[in-house]
Amino acid sequence: MGISSFLGRIDDLVKIRGFRVELGEVEAVLSKHPQINQAIAKVHGESAREKYLVAYFVPIPGETITVEQLRTYLTKQLPDYMIPSAFVEMESFPLTPNGKVNRRALPEPTTSRPELGQTFVEPRTPTEEILAGIWRDVLGLEQVGIYDNFFDLGGHSLLATQVIALTRKAFGIELPLLSLFESPAIAPLAQKIATAKAPDRQELSLKRLPSQDEAIPISLTQLELWFFDQFYPGNSIYNLPLVYRITGALNETALEESLREIVRRHETLRSTFQVKNGQVVYAVINEPIFDFSVIDLQHLPETEREAQAAQQAEQEIKHPFDLARGPLLRSKLWRLDEQEYLFVAVTHHIVADGWSFSVLTQELAKVYEAFCEGKRSPLTELPIKYTDFAQWQRQWLQGQVLESQLQFWKKHLGTSPPILKLPTDHPRSPARTFKSAGQPIVLSEKLTDALKVLSQQEGVTLFMTLLAAFQTLLFSYTRQEEIIVSSALANRTRVETEGLIGFFVNLLPFCTNLGGNPSFRELLGRVREVALGVYAHQEMPLIKLIEELQPVRDPSYTLINQVMFVFQNTPGDNLEFANLTLKEQFIARDTKDTAEFDLELTLEETSTGIEGLLVYRTDLFEPATITQMVDNFQTLLGKITTNYNQRLTEFILISEPPNLPTKTVALPISRDFVTPQNFIEEVVLAIWKEILGLEQISTQDNFFELGGHSAQTLEVICKLQSALQVELPLIYLFDKPTVVQLVAAIQDQ
Repeated sequence: MGISSFLGRIDDLVKIRGFRVELGEVEAVLSKHPQINQAIAKVHGESAREKYLVAYFVPIPGETITVEQLRTYLTKQLPDYMIPSAFVEMESFPLTPNGKVNRRALPEPTTSRPELGQTFVEPRTPTEEILAGIWRDVLGLEQVGIYDNFFDLGGHSLLATQVIALTRKAFGIELPLLSLFESPAIAPLAQKIATAKAPDRQELSLKRLPSQDEAIPISLTQLELWFFDQFYPGNSIYNLPLVYRITGALNETALEESLREIVRRHETLRSTFQVKNGQVVYAVINEPIFDFSVIDLQHLPETEREAQAAQQAEQEIKHPFDLARGPLLRSKLWRLDEQEYLFVAVTHHIVADGWSFSVLTQELAKVYEAFCEGKRSPLTELPIKYTDFAQWQRQWLQGQVLESQLQFWKKHLGTSPPILKLPTDHPRSPARTFKSAGQPIVLSEKLTDALKVLSQQEGVTLFMTLLAAFQTLLFSYTRQEEIIVSSALANRTRVETEGLIGFFVNLLPFCTNLGGNPSFRELLGRVREVALGVYAHQEMPLIKLIEELQPVRDPSYTLINQVMFVFQNTPGDNLEFANLTLKEQFIARDTKDTAEFDLELTLEETSTGIEGLLVYRTDLFEPATITQMVDNFQTLLGKITTNYNQRLTEFILISEPPNLPTKTVALPISRDFVTPQNFIEEVVLAIWKEILGLEQISTQDNFFELGGHSAQTLEVICKLQSALQVELPLIYLFDKPTVVQLVAAIQDQ
């Protein structure tokens, strides 16, 4: 979320792909090369995702040097993230009137192939030709040879992800990201494609489908959020805000019309959710209706405007949505001064995710600028709609694909996923609660850099290192060898989904075995293997995973996921378009008052290190317990960076796990077979038999222990409402999972 455009300001300290880079350090090392006279480093790229480092150099007269030689030279002295993506040779640098290097006048790298030691070789086969075309498009080059190194051409990990996604689409095969790192040239990559095992069934293409009159079931990804909304109506935990401070001469009409165009363009923002024939389906409104209003606060004293705007914005952010009625996008603009505004857009998570907000801001910038000039929208029509994805997902996730996914997840989680039994200060309530508080956490710049160095040395991402540390902390509190921590994955693995606003994110469990007292270095290897496996199987929606695994249900625990970890390392730059500057704001960021999990650790990289919040359920934990937990985590991270070869028992800061109240999950017990005692029980039993496909069911049997799952509960409730002519909340079957209990609840109405 908040991915926005780079302003082009020239600073010595910049951020590229989440890493802080000192341009002066790059220049100093490059200038020491014996064949280089002068060197300058500069950042190019319009958005945080696209930013890349360029090295400009003036060689000593008569000397010739290649990109490979420079890259090899720098690699020996600088970490990978400080190696420039492109090198530009110049006869001399442009100067300002006072004789200094004019950095602004340095040209952006051309689209021509850089000077490489490798001889240029044209593609020889259709496969190589297709790959060369993909590389040219992604790298922005006019010419690519089949033996050219992807990274010498300016490639990096984010561009590698795009290349792999496009390659998968072009050849209809599953190709891991690691393939490009192992074979970073077209010729060997083409050989891997040729020898790759073809899928057992033809890959189902994701394409735009013709309009149809029949109701379309919502995506499996959305279904879980819909169920949550039914169980806990009025809860704003899934409200997703985007907040910007706007400076400049804002055209308010153009802003409103730009938002209207984006709502027209993305049907998910025009969708509401209805129940028909036991299924949740879309009700798409053709007209781009959305909630937009302007609040003028200029009549207030200047000192009061900011506070009033922040207070009203927080109320807007926390106001719940009605998924059945909509609209599911609200936006408000507070006018603080002639050229100062606060802008808030809020959606429900069921129609958008963090990636979607990146799409929204990029499109908003283009459309607003065009509308200000009286032009039409410059955006081309989208290749697919979100409803196309929803239909594709349900068709794709069955048969051999489903079996392959389940094979991984069953191996990853086991037949009975372990519940993380954190010791708590208070006994667990049998009913789920959401009241929470947050404890801030700050990691210094020095510690952050040390964690990055460790990550690079061990070939893992910073996310993996922090996850391994967090799981070590949880291990010290529980002494459980199997630790599950969940995290959100973008699930935009198909190129057709990249430009859509919609909810694609899957919340999936990372289950790591900490048994055998490994060193932290060994644990990093385990976490890397776990993470890569989860990444490769991230298209499995959690609701489908629960349906297939049938974990034991306990109302006081969330299913599979009790602890969550989110790491945001995308730079949050300011956004500038049409002479306006938009600076992202955080409203009520440290006053989060709803918690979906026992613990939720959210970290993000800043200009001074890593900051975040450990959110916890206040009915389980006292503030002092969480404060100590944060202190223990910071101490643990410090120990890890100084001696990662130590074993886990040497890192543990708690001699004995706190002996605090926990709750044991009751396993299913056998019951005597009981037949229906009245007409309503007979009706309920008949519906259960029909939906579950069972001939013998006792009125004491638990619906979920019989194999029932969330989607089937909706069918049961709809059929009961029709048969008995009563209104039944969906949560009834979850709270009263036997025929006897459910009938008693119906009779009490």
